[in-house]
Amino acid sequence: QATYCAEYNNLGSVKKIFEENKDEIAAIILEPVVGNSGFIKPDKEFLEGLREIANDNGSLLVFDEVMTGFRVSYGGAQQYFGVTPDVTTMGKVIGGGLPVGAYGGRKDIMEWVAPAGPMYQAGTLSGNPLAMTAGIETLKKLSQPGVYDELERKATMLVDGIVAAGKKHGHSLQGGVAGGMFGWFFNESEVKNFAEAAKSDSDKFGKWHRMMLERGVYLAPSMYEAGFMSMAHTDEDIEKTIAIADEVLSQL
Repeated sequence: QATYCAEYNNLGSVKKIFEENKDEIAAIILEPVVGNSGFIKPDKEFLEGLREIANDNGSLLVFDEVMTGFRVSYGGAQQYFGVTPDVTTMGKVIGGGLPVGAYGGRKDIMEWVAPAGPMYQAGTLSGNPLAMTAGIETLKKLSQPGVYDELERKATMLVDGIVAAGKKHGHSLQGGVAGGMFGWFFNESEVKNFAEAAKSDSDKFGKWHRMMLERGVYLAPSMYEAGFMSMAHTDEDIEKTIAIADEVLSQL
């Protein structure tokens, strides 16, 4: 078996896999903030524990920051939570939304990659000048003082407003924020992993999405997707969205 699946936010499940496969685990790979099962925020102690387990077992810690990179902070989730992985992967966010991907890590690891080392890697879009120019200009804007404080303020305003509207109309809504990344579930309790996310009310989410769309608010069409705040969004946009959500939730 090449891959073992542990439970997110559950260090015990990770330790069990390592104990049962001594000296066989090459790397721990995860989204530091989950975005592919909806928005699920980690316990900081979980990420710190993974770093410790990797160190103790000679394994690599790999963060998939395709969603979190430059969204939760300028230094990604690793800066936000203060946990440094050995390898980081990133996606089109570094190209201003254009097609590009990248990975990087410790010097001793990256020296295995050609031309410095024997592992060959190339791609048609590697270093594409259009994507790189768009990425550089985007990163210039994101590096301005206060950008991530503002993104988190706006995301918190949106999530808190919609969760409050849900509570007002008798719905159990759970929401969370990390920098400009956010999400919510129609769930009775806080969601800490995929199994708990899967217990959310998908029928209600479907109705909620359609009713929001009919009123001009286009949210992610799956409860297993995260949302991203933009500096282009204004407080007025957010207030309008909350007001529409309040109307929809009153009719769900």
